[in-house]
Amino acid sequence: MNFLIGSLGSTSGFVSARLATRSPYSLNILPGKEHIDGSLMHTNAAFDKIVQNRFPGAINNQDLVTKTVNILARKGYSPANTLLATSLCSDELARQLEVDFNKIYGRNFNLGGLAGFPFAGNTGFGAMAAHIPDDGYCLLVYGPHVGIAADGTVGKVERSGIALIDTCCGSAIAASNYLKGITDGGAVITTKIQEFTDFQQGAVRTLILPHGRRLAEAKDRMIELPYALYDSQDMLMREIVKKGSLGLKRGLALLGGIQINTGPDTLDYFVPMRFDFMNYRGEVVEDMLPLLKK
Repeated sequence: MNFLIGSLGSTSGFVSARLATRSPYSLNILPGKEHIDGSLMHTNAAFDKIVQNRFPGAINNQDLVTKTVNILARKGYSPANTLLATSLCSDELARQLEVDFNKIYGRNFNLGGLAGFPFAGNTGFGAMAAHIPDDGYCLLVYGPHVGIAADGTVGKVERSGIALIDTCCGSAIAASNYLKGITDGGAVITTKIQEFTDFQQGAVRTLILPHGRRLAEAKDRMIELPYALYDSQDMLMREIVKKGSLGLKRGLALLGGIQINTGPDTLDYFVPMRFDFMNYRGEVVEDMLPLLKK
């Protein structure tokens, strides 16, 4: 069955899996943020220029979902035979990308935790793989996130209902500050064991340690931080997929990158770093990243 999304300005129907039966029927659904009145938000040219300046190659969510779904449709992916899985930060802002893909593939299996690290691990991946439809596929979207405020400040973002311009990602920035204290020599030495009540943040701190010099020497620490986090997360995801690949069915598409969250009045973005199609043995059959960047 051909399942291709037309341009966002067209009247082409979208297939949705929002129904429990994974219905193959077409609905006019467009991915992306909406205004309060329900109308679809469009690209802000001035803000898009700011995003591209900070993160070259970033794609807004609408274009990302459209391109991804069309590329995967040519491999046999459809809402009826695809399970969406994600490993994104716990922050509510990170849900927007899930919502955009949910409009196509239905509800997602969540593998992520603080800063986007795949804390569900091998056990979670195995459970997810068992939920892939018979003779079906999986799309796994993962990566850290970072905020960009309306004035272009990286690591900050406006949130609905909150006057204060907040940090984003809070977990990542806290871990970065912890690391900076170590590299600058100002960290307080303690014998205290990491509290189980905050073990995810402890893991984020540990997993960012190898990037101390990289961040210290970065021209802009807040811009470099999500790239460093992505490298650690991609390493973990490769190991998790390698160990759990035998549970896959027809194939797995891995879409990894940096999620960019913005204020309530502008589109969110994504910097794609990896877009691989893998077979049930966990072997990369095709690097689809060039297709996504066209």
